[in-house]
Amino acid sequence: MEENFRDSIGTIAEDGKRAWVFPKKPSGRFFKYRKYVSYVLLFVLIASPFVKINGNQFLLFNVLERRFNIFGFPFWPQDFHLVVVSMLAGVIFVALFTVAYGRIFCGWMCPQTIFMEMVFRRIEYWIDGDRGAQMRLDRSPWNGKKIRKRVLKWIIFFIISFLIANVFLAYLIGSDKLIRYIFDGPLAHMGTMIPLLIFTAVFYFVFAWFREQVCIIACPYGRLQGVLLDDKSIVVAYDHKRGEGDSGRKKFRKNEDRDALGHGDCIDCFQCVNVCPTGIDIRNGTQLECVNCTACIDECDHIMDSIQKPRGLIRYASEDEINKKTKFKFTARMKGYTAVLFILTGVLIGMLFLRNELEANILRLPGQLYERKANNDISNVYTYKLVNKTSKDVDSVSFKLLSHKGKIKMVSQDTFKVPAEEIAEGTLFIEINSSALTGDKDKLKIGVYNGEKLIETTTTQFLAPRSYH
Repeated sequence: MEENFRDSIGTIAEDGKRAWVFPKKPSGRFFKYRKYVSYVLLFVLIASPFVKINGNQFLLFNVLERRFNIFGFPFWPQDFHLVVVSMLAGVIFVALFTVAYGRIFCGWMCPQTIFMEMVFRRIEYWIDGDRGAQMRLDRSPWNGKKIRKRVLKWIIFFIISFLIANVFLAYLIGSDKLIRYIFDGPLAHMGTMIPLLIFTAVFYFVFAWFREQVCIIACPYGRLQGVLLDDKSIVVAYDHKRGEGDSGRKKFRKNEDRDALGHGDCIDCFQCVNVCPTGIDIRNGTQLECVNCTACIDECDHIMDSIQKPRGLIRYASEDEINKKTKFKFTARMKGYTAVLFILTGVLIGMLFLRNELEANILRLPGQLYERKANNDISNVYTYKLVNKTSKDVDSVSFKLLSHKGKIKMVSQDTFKVPAEEIAEGTLFIEINSSALTGDKDKLKIGVYNGEKLIETTTTQFLAPRSYH
């Protein structure tokens, strides 16, 4: 028989139209574990923008104002190098996780899967019924019953999409601002309300119509796994050795000696196909559409129990384990990814510990040369910028020269305050006697003090005439 199961996507019919997937309601031990994991992750996802640590939102990604909080730590554009290192570590972690355990992230931790399978799909089961009832409802004419069910489902889907969009907005603009906007009313902030409705429409489109197509068509991770998986990766796999036997799979018949006839344990019941949320047949091997959700494992275990066969016909296993009976090993490829991950993690932790809560930049004013003063003093003019990365004001801030004997003169007051999560900018003059200079371009070290406490150091250049040296 010609094998063509890898030639097309299972959710596209032969005529090119969408083949709608009506998965059977899953149940079983893995589904129970997935529910627990999903509920915890849903709680974390919804609560994160509203939880604060030391006055900082737990997670904030305010791209417009360039303010970011990760696990309660505030990050600024000046910390972009930390973001790059953390993203590299994240990519390596995903690669290592995929090489070892396949696409398990998609089935257990991905927000798209969690919302689709644990929220929207369960509402659909409650309103439309299980797989058979949904298929009959889809084929039925638009009568009163169908209209009521569809309208109720669409309204609930829209409300949940609107709530998700609000949570998403809290990540972008901050939960405090979102709550204030809610109390002010939508008409007072139409510039925010319109994007919120757009986000709502996107989420509604994804969960009400696009659905599993996100995992199959839109998500780049599905494509990435194709180059990361190998025969040693643990995936949701069908044990074809046991399932097919010598004579292939066959429908179950009571009191038939399948072993004597050479048939495998697979009874061709198609329950693993019916329960799959992406509509694939796992017996055709690892496929792009498989998100390792384990629904087929639970369903197959139910069938094996009913025909008194051992569980595990479909299970977490590698191709080598099925074909060669070899156990999982930590390969050289995995060790390489692990080593890189440890190095990047160490670098990131070191950078976080070395990161100052108040960052100072002092630069010479562009286009300005030095100025000669009395008693052979040389003066340069500078602009300063202090970034307070904390949620508390820093009072009584002042500058002192650490590397040279000289004076720092502020254009305004000698001490000033840097507000919480704000930037303080201004102008200052530095005067140094020519006898204390070693060249026409000296490197100055300047200390930033909070009262008498040194909290930051920075460097800048000091220009002087060549004739003095």
